Amino acid sequence: MTRQLYLTALFFLIHWGAFSQTIISGKVLDEKNLPLPGVNIYINGSYDGATSDADGTFEFETEEEGSQTLIYQLMGFKNQEFTIVCNSNPIAFQDVSLREMITEMNAVTISAGAMQASDASKAVVLKPLDIVTTPSAMGDIIGAFQTLPGTSTVGNDGRLFVRGGDASEVGIYIDGLRVGNAYGSTAGNFPTRTRFNPNLFKGTFFSTGGYSAEYGQALSSALALNSKDISPRSQGDLSLLSLGGGYSHTLSSAKQSITVTGNFFDLGPYQKLIKQNIDWERGPHSWDLEMASQKKLSDGSLLKVMARTESGGMKLWQKQAGQEGRGIYIDLNNRYTFAQSNWKKAYENGWTLFTGLSYSNNTDDIFYDSVNLQKNSKLIHAKFTGIKDFSDRISANSGIEYIQSGYSEGIVEANLERDYVDNQFYGFTEWDFYLSKKLVFRSGLRAGLSSLNKESWIDPRASFAYQLTEKGQISLAGGTFSQVPVENFRVLNPDLKNVQSKHLILNYLYSESGRTVRAEAFYKSYENLVTFDGLPLAPENPINEGKGYAKGMDFFYRDSRLIKNVDFWITYSFVDSKRQFDQYSTKVQPAFAPKHNFSFVAKHPMQKLKSQLGLSYSMNDGYAYTDPNQEGEMNSKTLSFQNLSLSWSYLPKPNLIIHFAVSNVLGRENVFGYQYAQTPNASGVYESLPSGQAAPRFLLLGVFLTLSKDKTANNLNNL
Repeated sequence: MTRQLYLTALFFLIHWGAFSQTIISGKVLDEKNLPLPGVNIYINGSYDGATSDADGTFEFETEEEGSQTLIYQLMGFKNQEFTIVCNSNPIAFQDVSLREMITEMNAVTISAGAMQASDASKAVVLKPLDIVTTPSAMGDIIGAFQTLPGTSTVGNDGRLFVRGGDASEVGIYIDGLRVGNAYGSTAGNFPTRTRFNPNLFKGTFFSTGGYSAEYGQALSSALALNSKDISPRSQGDLSLLSLGGGYSHTLSSAKQSITVTGNFFDLGPYQKLIKQNIDWERGPHSWDLEMASQKKLSDGSLLKVMARTESGGMKLWQKQAGQEGRGIYIDLNNRYTFAQSNWKKAYENGWTLFTGLSYSNNTDDIFYDSVNLQKNSKLIHAKFTGIKDFSDRISANSGIEYIQSGYSEGIVEANLERDYVDNQFYGFTEWDFYLSKKLVFRSGLRAGLSSLNKESWIDPRASFAYQLTEKGQISLAGGTFSQVPVENFRVLNPDLKNVQSKHLILNYLYSESGRTVRAEAFYKSYENLVTFDGLPLAPENPINEGKGYAKGMDFFYRDSRLIKNVDFWITYSFVDSKRQFDQYSTKVQPAFAPKHNFSFVAKHPMQKLKSQLGLSYSMNDGYAYTDPNQEGEMNSKTLSFQNLSLSWSYLPKPNLIIHFAVSNVLGRENVFGYQYAQTPNASGVYESLPSGQAAPRFLLLGVFLTLSKDKTANNLNNL
């Protein structure tokens, strides 16, 4: 009897167990409705599950009961979760679709108008190290970017000119905050440089048009410099140059670092050794002090502070066409201060917050032919932005900004002064929609308000990118861009309205390891350009009556695989630009916009010799200018500009670098235009003088020594 009861109980247990099993089955597909093998399907908190087969199907049994969570999981795809009720009845899921996870590494990026110098971005065309090792750059950030597509080399200026636009049309930012007077003051056709050391920055974003709604008040381009985070080590860096020298010291710990730098430069002794085409009374000279600090706070946020002060000047005689003697005496003294602080934190809920404040103050004290002119410009920029990643498919970047710009100019002897202060308010929002990892769409709006001219405006912008192949993609970008007129026009007519431009850009980018190909076509229109009566040095009655266009194409090719141990890039830009602006009554080709621009840069490391050789060659087809001896405006063109530069870098010890560079090796006499007499001579001819280079060649010799516990550390580690 006992045995019979035992068998009966066992029968019921087996019978109950069989009925308590729940069979779960289904099929998994990708976004294209194709079978997706290798997907892990399991009940959360249990060992019950299965893996999808080659045809996407799966089946497994579970003894779990009641409400359960069924999870579909595959690396690279977003998890899918379903709530199920296990009650011994079969559960079948048909055609469950998994969406591929979109990340920064596998998503297409918008490349229209955008070029990055970074070690982190996959869309990079230059690295930070390229900026300081390009021979023609002579260590200047702008000098390196002048070898990129879309730019024009204007040898007697030194600033950045982009796609037929004036240098004032390029907005320069450090950590998203606007920099006022980013270039040093200069006179007498002597080219200027940016004020900031390339070693301060970990990456650079350079846009030749169609740029983000976050950046405004620039018609042509945005150049965004991103400062370094906490320095990896404490070290001192000594720089000895043929033009001066400096010392930088960094103190660093795990959560904070501070770098203090001092430099002095004096071209006087150098100019006495090298033949000059400028009649110098006192060569360019300057000193500067700079501080950059970074601190990681207890809440995980990062606080940065940067400050810079400098002073410099030059004295020269500027010969005048049709006149005897040394010409007009110019004595320029400049004082500059820049400071900024910013805070940034990324939160676990997908928000990233940023706030910052910057201040720029520039004063020029100029004696021009015994007349003492003083100019002062100030800029305050406050900014708050919030970036929200709603998912891997949708993100938004929005913010508000306040800019106060002030400008004054006067003649000291006559006790005359004119000035203005403008309060500007901005708001922007920009949304990225990743429709798939191959297709992204971006839309944005930027709104502004100026208190000086009582003008408000809204600029819409949009762009998209589509991945054609694994390594190739196309991008399209367009939008409206507004910019307040430059200071010397606004102080004459505070009611001047914004100048405006519309951009349309089509881009193709091919990128693989060691090779980048980039081609881009563009069209820009200009409205409300400022025209005036009189001469550029003394404009009168400025008004918004000008207009114009710029159209063309760019090509960029970089390769480090084609030739063994040689990294090189080739750039060609064609710009057809006509605009009615300044003193011109008709649409003309601007002097700063040559039609054809070409550059070639090559670098050859020689490990056995602990050296690197560099070569760069730049040329354009010449600069337009007006010859008053002929009819019309901008009726002539100079001969082509050409510049061959070489450099040699030698590392005899890991912490010691010796660098030598020479520009215009062949000594070509490049002419950028002509200065004409105001009245004709006795023969009825307007006499002229060429505007050319300060010297046939420019030579730079530098010795850079790093002092650190890490004996392998050097200046290159900062880049």
